[in-house]
Order: sequence, then structure tokens, then C-alpha cells
Amino acid sequence: MQLNDYIPTINTVRGVLDIGLVFIIVYVVLKLLRGTRAVPTVIGIVILALLYWFAVAQDLATLEFVLRSAVLYIGVAIIVLFQTEIRQTLIYFGNRLRLPVLRRQRGGLGETVYDEIVLAATTLSSEKTGALIVIERDVGLRNFIDTGVSLDAKLSYDLLVTIFSPSTPLHDGAVVIQGERIAAASVFLPLTKNPGVSRELGTRHRAAIGITEGSDAISVVVSEETGLITFVEGGLVKRHLDTNALRALLLGAMNIAVIQKKREPTKTITETETEITLG
Repeated sequence: MQLNDYIPTINTVRGVLDIGLVFIIVYVVLKLLRGTRAVPTVIGIVILALLYWFAVAQDLATLEFVLRSAVLYIGVAIIVLFQTEIRQTLIYFGNRLRLPVLRRQRGGLGETVYDEIVLAATTLSSEKTGALIVIERDVGLRNFIDTGVSLDAKLSYDLLVTIFSPSTPLHDGAVVIQGERIAAASVFLPLTKNPGVSRELGTRHRAAIGITEGSDAISVVVSEETGLITFVEGGLVKRHLDTNALRALLLGAMNIAVIQKKREPTKTITETETEITLG
């Protein structure tokens, strides 16, 4: 059995299309896996596949038998080991292949709603009050919302600041926002399992990263220790944000054009925005 037996002959348009589609899928999957804990496991699986091919080519019956038996369990092992990565890949393809009539119009809310979040984060930052705000986009967060206290209240600056006040029973956990409403407070979120996350980031930040890894949601975090504002999207962390930087990131993530206003919220954090790529 030769390696050429596995390579189709490219002599028709259909063959070129076949190879092209496989290349695109492999490229996208590798791009999504890059920098994650799945990379060493993928390398290990590739090594086993090459070892199996070598055993077949050299007629090593015992090694071939052992590796063939292991193949029966590789499918289950892949699902268990790569459940997070598989979910992210399906979300990635689902968001891009979704029909236009089924896609939510994220930009229809306007800037005012998100200004309430920016102002609340700025106030909480100045008071060094910890906060975690999660904004739902195309992927629903109902399974997480059900773990918290249902509110279904209109989003406002006053309500956000009140919820995260240490004297209230709802300040622990996250606030989940759906559209123009606060769906729930005191919501428990999954923590990221990425070993590349900085040790400087505590539980609140790890939860913010975790929810964005398993969905297309975005998170805004205010550190209780330092008062620093952090923005998280797709597992990518942007820290040391001032008011204008946070506002631009929010509006950009929600596909809203940023319009400069004559009156802008007062800056409370002047440190330069930095970006941390995990993994």
C-alpha cells in the first residue's frame, strides 16, 4: 500500500474543487487551533498516523495490529479532548454560513445602550468595584442565564452600578445582557481551561475568557484589585482600557459605526491599551 493510493488524481475540475475544499477546511481548523492546548494533541495524533502508515508499508504486523486496535477509540478520545475546540469550530462555521434572514441584526440598538455599559464600567473602575458584564450576540446564552437570577430589566447605568455594589446580594457572578435588557444577574460562567492565561488574571477574568471561548459573546471586566477595565472577545484579552477605547471596542464588536460626540464620558483610566494573545 503506497502513499499515492490515498492521493486522488487531479485531472478534472471536480478533483480540483475536491482538493480545494479539503485545503480550506484544514486551513480554517488549524487557524482555530493555533495557540490552544489542542495543538500538542493534534501533533501526537499525526505522529501515530505516520507510525501506522510506516507499519503498514514495512509489514510490521504486531505494530499494525496494536495501532489498528487503538483507532477504534480515537474517535471518542477526540470528542472528549477537543470538545471546546469542536464547539468553537461549529460556531465559527455556523455564524458564517447562516442565512441572512436568520442572522440577528446586532447593530440596530444604536450607541446609547452601550454608552450605559461604558459609563457603568467607568464608575465601577473609579471605585475599584469588581464587575463582569457579558453581552450576547448571535449565539444564545440561555443555558447560562438559567444559572443566575432572572431580571429581564431595561439596561441602564443605575441598574448596572447597583447590581455590582458589594452590599447587594447579586454582585457575585456575571450580568448577561440580551439586546437592550439585562436578562440575568449573578450568573455563573465556565472558566477558561487555556494554560496560557496569565496568572495575574483572577477568577472573574477567567470566566470572561471562558464564556467567549464557548460562544461569540463579548465580556467587559472591571478588576476589583486594580480597577482596570478589560475587554474580551473570542478569548482575546485587551486590558488597560480607558473610556473611549472601551466604547470603540464595544461598538466595533456590535457592528456599530463609532461617531465622535461633542460630549464624551470623562476618562478615568489613561493607561495605553494593550493586547494579550493567549496560548
